[in-house]
Parts: sequence; structure tokens; C-alpha cells
Amino acid sequence: MTLYTSTVVTPRRRSRVWAKIGENTLYAIGLPIVLLVIWGIWATLAPAKFFPAPMEILDAFVDTWVGPAFVTDVLPSLGRLAIGIVVSIVVGIVAGTFIGLNRWLRELLEPMLEFFRAVPPPVLLPIVVVLMGPTDAMKIVVIVVGSVWPILLNTIEGVRATDSVMTETARSFALTSWERLRYLVLPAASPRIMAGVRQSLSIALILMVISELAYSSSGLGYQIVFFQRNYLIAEMWSGILLLGLIGILLAAIFGLVERRVLRWYHGIKEVERA
Repeated sequence: MTLYTSTVVTPRRRSRVWAKIGENTLYAIGLPIVLLVIWGIWATLAPAKFFPAPMEILDAFVDTWVGPAFVTDVLPSLGRLAIGIVVSIVVGIVAGTFIGLNRWLRELLEPMLEFFRAVPPPVLLPIVVVLMGPTDAMKIVVIVVGSVWPILLNTIEGVRATDSVMTETARSFALTSWERLRYLVLPAASPRIMAGVRQSLSIALILMVISELAYSSSGLGYQIVFFQRNYLIAEMWSGILLLGLIGILLAAIFGLVERRVLRWYHGIKEVERA
């Protein structure tokens, strides 16, 4: 009896990495492209002075921001925004962790924190200007005063909600206070902290513009108001477009940092969904 054997070759499934990237890209830019096409057709059929065509705005964008204005107006605004965000994150996490770990301090400060969180930051702008003058430091303080609250309050809640069983286990293993903070409290609170940071980014961008509207002679916010007051409509829209692009850039950077910081958290969620 002869035994015939054969090897069955199964075709390898083509990697879906590029297909997934293409699909995500299509979802990201599909709707904006459709809206731009509709806007362009509408601007051609029914021209409106205050709604110029997309290509006109693009030309104004290149003429306005690609050049000296990028150095004299955009970069200083981005620098103040970056400093304000970093200070807000550091102050929010440090103060929120300290308050969250001390119950008596949390109960003592909670009414005051809720009061200041409810006060709109633009209302405090004249007070900060009187105290500090129309300086770069004033603009940074305005950003910090408004954007620190989501980080601070989310940190407090994240620290307070640390699992009590895990806390007792850490104590039973004689972990020091620093080790408990580093390996238990901050990792447990990190999802809430990152949620607070996400909210603070948009608030910081808004306050960057507000701080430059009335008490500045340069900056992105000042230029947008200058264009609006002088009826330079396409240039004004180009500034709004630049703000949107900055917001997208901030969201992209935050997404990369969040995936790295919360890699363990997203892994747990994927296991739970499986």
C-alpha cells in the first residue's frame, strides 16, 4: 500500500494594517472634503462677502501666515500656550494628588474649588491685567487659571477613588508612601487625569486667544481681531483655520501621549471586550 502525502498551502492573509490606515484616513478627511466642496460650489453660485471661497481663504492663509507673521505672531502664541498647558498639568496633578490623599483637606477645600471652577476665566482677565499688566506672564496666568481646573478636579477624584483593597494590600506589603504613590495611586488615577488633560487643552487654546484679544499688540488672537476690524475677511478666516489646525495638532499629540501613558489601561479594556 502506498501512502501519498501532500502539503496543503494556505494563502497568507494580507496584512490589514495599510487598509486600516486608509480607512481611518478616509473617515478623518472624508466629511471635511465634502463640506469644502459644498462650500466652494455655494461660494461660486452665490458669492457672499463674509464667506469667501475656500481657495481664497487658502491663498490668504499662505500669504498671511507663511512668512514673518509665523515668527512674530504664531510662535509666541504657541509658546505661551505650551507653557500654560505644562504649568496647568504640573499644578493640577501635584495639588490634586495632595488634596485627594488628605480627606480633611479635600472636605475643607471642596466648596472653594467648586466656586472658583464655576467662575468663567474671561471674567478674571481684567483683574489679572490690573495685577500683572499686559505682559506675556499675564497671558500665561490667564491660561493656567482657566485650564487647571479639569486636571485638578479629575486628579482629586481619581486619587480618592483608588481601590481600598489594593491600598490595604500595599500597606500589608510595607510599601513606603512614595512607592504607594508611584505604583498604585497615580496609575489608578491616570485615566481620570488624562481625561482632565484632554478637556484642558481646548480650554487653554480658547484662553490663549482671549488673552490676546484686547491686551496685546501681537499674537494670533490679536491678528484675527485686527483682520475683523479692518474687514479683511479672507485673512480673518485664515486665522480661524490656523486655530483649527492647532487644535488638531494638540489632539494628535495628546492621542500619542495617552496611548503610551495608558497602554496598560487600554490593554485591560481590550481583554474585557474580547
